[in-house]
Amino acid sequence: MRVLDHLLKAVRDAAVFNPEVQSAPACILWPDRDRQWEAIIPYLQNELPELFVLGEYAPDNQKGPAIWLRCVIAGKVERFDIARENPPILYLPGVGRQDLRAVESCPDYLKPLAELQYRGVIWSQVNAKDWTVMAFLKSDQGGLGLDVARDNDTKNAMLLGLYPLMDEPVDFLKGKHLDKDYFNTLLTSGDPVRDLLQWLDQGDAFRSGRGENEFTAFVSVCKSQFAFHLENDGALIGVEKLARHEGPWHGAWERFCEAPHKYPNIPGQIKKCALPPVDLFSNAESHGAWPQWNESAETRLRNDLKRLETFPDHKARKQLLDLEKKHADRRKLVWAELGQAPLARALAHLAVLARITGDSLTAGTMDDISAGYVNSGWRADEAVMQALLLVSDNDDADAVFAAIRAVYLPWAEEAARYLQKIADQYGYPGGPLEKSKLSSYSAGECILFVDGLRFDVAKRLSEKLDHAGCQVSEKPVWAALPSITATGKPAVSPVKMQIRGLETSVDFEPNDKDAGQSLKGGYHFKKLLKDSGWEVIDSKSVGDKQARGWTEFGNIDHEGHEKGWKLSKYIDGYLNEIQDRILRLLDAGWKRVRVVTDHGWLLVPGGLPKDELPSALTDNKWGRCAIIKSGAVIQENLYPWYWNPNQQIAIAHGVSCFRNGLEYSHGGLSFQECLTLELIALPGKSMKAADLIKIADVQWKGMRCRVAVEGDIEWLSLDIRQQPGNSASSIIDNLKSFKKDGIASVLVENEELEGSEATIVVIDQNNELVAQVVTLIGGGDK
Repeated sequence: MRVLDHLLKAVRDAAVFNPEVQSAPACILWPDRDRQWEAIIPYLQNELPELFVLGEYAPDNQKGPAIWLRCVIAGKVERFDIARENPPILYLPGVGRQDLRAVESCPDYLKPLAELQYRGVIWSQVNAKDWTVMAFLKSDQGGLGLDVARDNDTKNAMLLGLYPLMDEPVDFLKGKHLDKDYFNTLLTSGDPVRDLLQWLDQGDAFRSGRGENEFTAFVSVCKSQFAFHLENDGALIGVEKLARHEGPWHGAWERFCEAPHKYPNIPGQIKKCALPPVDLFSNAESHGAWPQWNESAETRLRNDLKRLETFPDHKARKQLLDLEKKHADRRKLVWAELGQAPLARALAHLAVLARITGDSLTAGTMDDISAGYVNSGWRADEAVMQALLLVSDNDDADAVFAAIRAVYLPWAEEAARYLQKIADQYGYPGGPLEKSKLSSYSAGECILFVDGLRFDVAKRLSEKLDHAGCQVSEKPVWAALPSITATGKPAVSPVKMQIRGLETSVDFEPNDKDAGQSLKGGYHFKKLLKDSGWEVIDSKSVGDKQARGWTEFGNIDHEGHEKGWKLSKYIDGYLNEIQDRILRLLDAGWKRVRVVTDHGWLLVPGGLPKDELPSALTDNKWGRCAIIKSGAVIQENLYPWYWNPNQQIAIAHGVSCFRNGLEYSHGGLSFQECLTLELIALPGKSMKAADLIKIADVQWKGMRCRVAVEGDIEWLSLDIRQQPGNSASSIIDNLKSFKKDGIASVLVENEELEGSEATIVVIDQNNELVAQVVTLIGGGDK
C-alpha cells in the first residue's frame, strides 16, 4: 500500500464507532494549525469525495466558510449528497484542536463549527495532539512507524516533497532512514545525477522548466550530495568539478560519458575552464576529461601523420605503430564517442595497415603469394577503407591520405609488380577461357551478380550473412583479364562457354559465339541466359525458386568511379542492401544464392601513379588497360584477352594508371583488382525466420493486411517494409503489436504501392527480425 492509502484509511477510521453504545459521528474534523497538509488536499479530494475544506466560498472545490459547511452536513446543499457510507470530513487549515475546544474564545468564523467537536470526531493522535506530517510518518500508534530524521532541513524537505511522497509504497520505506536527501530526491525526479547534468547543460532553461519547490529541493540535493551550491558557485565551477570528477562527482562524470549526446553543451562549457597544467607525463587518464587536451592531442597527431609522406615506408610503419601506442587510450574517452577524436580512431586501422604491409607479397610462387593475400593481405585494403571512413574534415583527410600513401601505396605497388612478373613467366591463373572450367549449377540455385565486389568487401558481406544466420562458404576466384565489367561479367556467368571474343573488338566486349551478336548493352547476354534455361530476375522480384536464376544487384563499381575515396563512407550501406536481397531470395525459397563479381579495384586517396602511354599508340585506352595499335612498340606488359588470346592487352605497370589523377580504377593486374571472392549462401539452422516464430497466414482486404503468427508472440510487432532489414523502408505509419491470439492488422495508406512486392516482417522487443515473408501489397500471386 502507498502512503496515500494509509493516510486515507487513518482519516476515515477516525469515524469508527460502536453502534451498541454510540451514535454515528456527524463528521470528522481534521485540524491543521500549521497548514502542513494543505498542499495535497486537492489531490486527496480525488480519493475522498466526502472531503470539504474550510475557507473562501468555492463550492466547485468543495470549499467554503463554516456556516456553509454546516449546511453541507445538514444536507441543505443540493449538489452534495451526504447520505453516504462515510461521514463528511472537514479539513480546517490554520485551525488547531485547542481553537475549537475554547468555545468562548473561539473566533467568530469558527463558531458555527465549534459544537461539531461533540457531534463529530476529531482526527488526532492518541495523545490528543493534531496529526502533523512528521508525527504521521514516525508514530507507530496510528501512523506509519517510519525512521525519519528530525532536523529542520529534513522537515522542510519533507513538506516540499509531500505530494510525491503520497505515491511511495510503505513497504519500500520501512527500513530506510528518511532524511532531507531522500525527500529532496523525491521532489526532483529521483535522479539527482541526471538533474545535475541537465542543469549544467541547459542552465536557465532547466530552472524555468521546474516549479519553485522542485528547484529549491534540487539546490539542496546538490549541496548535500555534491558539496556544490549551484546558485553561489555557478555553472563553470560545476563543469570544472565534473571534469575533475573527484569524490561524489565521479559518478556524475561516468553518467555523462555513458550518454554524452544527451548533454551537447557540456563540452563547450568545460572548454571555458582553465586546463590543468600539462607536462610530459600528461595522458588520457590525467587530462582525458578536458576536451581542449584532446584537441591538442589531435592536432599533434595530425601533424605527425602529415609528416609521414617524407618517410621511407619502413620508417613510416614504425612511426604509425609508435603513434598508436601514444594515442590508443584516447579512443576510450568520451570525446571519441562525440566524434572529436577522428584521427585517434582512424589510427587504429592505420596501425593494422602498418602491420599487414610489413609482410610483403613479393616472394614465392603464384600459390604462395595468392595464399598470402587470401590469408591476411586483404586486410590492408580493408584497413584503408576503415581509416578513410572515419575522417570528414579536409585537414584530417589529408593526414590520413599521407599515412596511407606512405605505407600502402609502396606495398601495393611492389605486390602488383611481382604478381605481374609471375603471371608473365608462368601464366595468369584467371584465363583465358579455354583453360577455365564451368561451375556446376542445380535447380533452386540463384546467381547474384554484384559489380565491383572486391575481396575485402566480399569478406564483410560474408560476415554479415553469417550473423544473419546463413551458412556461408567462400571461394577465391581470379577475375578475367582485363579486370573490367565488359570482360569479367560474362566470365562469371553460367553461359560463358557460349561466348567468344573477336580480334576486331576494341572495347573488350565479347560476342554470342553462335549468333555473333555483341553482348554490349546486355540484351543478347540476357537472351543467352534465357535460351539456356536460366530465369533472369529483376532486382525487385524473387523469381521461381524451382528454376535456376540469374539476378543483378548493387553497383559498387559505379559508385567508386563517382565518389573516389569517399566510397568508403557508403560501402556498409550498399552491403546492407545486398544482404537484404540475399535474405529475401533465401526466404522466398531458393536453396542457395551464389554471389559472383566481375572484378575488384584499386583505391588510393590522392591518386594512383601515372604510367605514360601515348594515345597515338592505342586503339582504346582505359584507366589501367589498353588495346595497342598493330605494329606499335611499348614498354608495358602484354597479356592475352580472356575471350580471345590472339587479342593482346596492355596492362599498366604495378598500380599505375594510363590516366592522371585517378583515385579509383581497375582493369589491370593486381590482387585488389583480380583476386575476388565467390560466396555461396544457404539458409542456416539459426535463421530466425524459421525457428521459434512462424507466419501462419497472410490475408489482404484491399490495402489492409491481416497477419497470423504461431509461437511465443509476447512482445512481437508487425511491420511491412520494402527492404526487410531497413526499418526506414517501412510503408506503414506505426508498428502494430500482435494480440494474444497471434493476430495483427495494419493498413498501407499509399495506394500507389498496390501490386508491388514488399516484405512482411515480425520483430521482437529488441527490434530484431524473427520472421519475414514476401507479399504483394493488396494481395494476389507473387
